[in-house]
Amino acid sequence: MNLSKILKNAFLIILASLVLTACATKKTSTSGQMQGDTYTGTDTVKELAKGVPDRVFFATNETVLTTASRETLRKQAGWLRKNSDINVVLEGHADERGTREYNLALGERRANSAKDYLMTYGISSDRISVLSYGKERPVDSGSSPLAWSKNRRSVTVKAN
Repeated sequence: MNLSKILKNAFLIILASLVLTACATKKTSTSGQMQGDTYTGTDTVKELAKGVPDRVFFATNETVLTTASRETLRKQAGWLRKNSDINVVLEGHADERGTREYNLALGERRANSAKDYLMTYGISSDRISVLSYGKERPVDSGSSPLAWSKNRRSVTVKAN
């Protein structure tokens, strides 16, 4: 085999592995409790409104909203405007790296970034609470870049 065929086959194997890994690690939110090392929340916006994602993701040590995150929050704001009787909690999360204290502060800053963006779309701050879990409630308990990327997030949940 020549080098280009070897590289092409290696790339296809890696791509297939990533796809299968993503499918195998998908969690469903049903009970609002710890399942092994993983927390599953309840009443997320995704569960309340089909087609409205419930979470936004962040880069390592970042609180800046990506283009995709802003689009998700615009959809959430539209849904919240139509459902003015519903209040939400923005849960901030971090990956496992860093100290507990650092990640709690980072999770709070991430949730506040999401809150500030929702407020620019007319959602009253009285309807939005912020809560940080830091690294305490991962959706993926793995220790890999893929797991970490899933855990750096803000999740919108219905307030009780």
